[in-house]
Amino acid sequence: MQEMEALTAILRSMRVKCSVYFCETVVAPWSMEFSNTHAASFHLLRRGSAWVVSGEQQQRLSAGDLVFMEPGRTHVLSSDLPGDESDSDGAESLLLCGYWEYQHEISTPLMDVFPSMTIVREEELLRHPWLRSTLDQLSAEYLSGLPGSELVVNRLTEVVLIELIRINFGRSEKSHFVSALFDKPVSGALQRLHKQPEKAWTLELMAEQVNLSRASFAKRFKDLVRQPMFVYLTNLRVQRAKELLATTSLPLYEVADRVGYSSDLAFTKTFKKHAGVTPIGYRKSQT
Repeated sequence: MQEMEALTAILRSMRVKCSVYFCETVVAPWSMEFSNTHAASFHLLRRGSAWVVSGEQQQRLSAGDLVFMEPGRTHVLSSDLPGDESDSDGAESLLLCGYWEYQHEISTPLMDVFPSMTIVREEELLRHPWLRSTLDQLSAEYLSGLPGSELVVNRLTEVVLIELIRINFGRSEKSHFVSALFDKPVSGALQRLHKQPEKAWTLELMAEQVNLSRASFAKRFKDLVRQPMFVYLTNLRVQRAKELLATTSLPLYEVADRVGYSSDLAFTKTFKKHAGVTPIGYRKSQT
């Protein structure tokens, strides 16, 4: 599906890494604290019940509920609320815990889709059988320990993230960027921009590619993505340039060429405007 291809291209540009690190049965009373994590985390309660506490928020979890936490958000999962007398001693719960790590300095409207904390209840997951079955397969694959299971787990965790974005993490308010992913012309444009950011794109050329008039496409893209196409493309090019400057020793003119600039001067001017430092200065800061 086109929106899947566009979303995959965007996630790749963010260098998202996904995996599962815990899937076990815990026996009450139990408590697990998660702090100083640089990755977004998720916890699926496969069986039993639990509490999640983060700051002033306290939420009861039932079997089938999934919790998403933004990077750096301290939270506690436990069989009982802190300070309460336990009435669940000996009760078993099965937890599946994983993470999504992505490059935080990436600037993309997709970042606004990620909630700080949300709970996707079992009834919401049941309305999306593909997501539910993927979570079932993810648990089974992690517990199997079969050869190649680590690779399969990583891929399935990435699919879970994509599916959660597509359902807007089960929230009632509609994200403009999620709407953009389901809009065929805009999704097609996003896919093309991410696959070939170095191409000399114009509104006329892109509009022709997605079968719209120039004016219609420009308005549609801005309304859904919440920024003009050239602003989006420039941010994408700067992010690609940062990656090349940090991970390669390519000369400046080649970095400029690979991200769509025909001259070092134009590239340096644009890069400094968006990054606050020259390309050479940025490269030095990464060593």
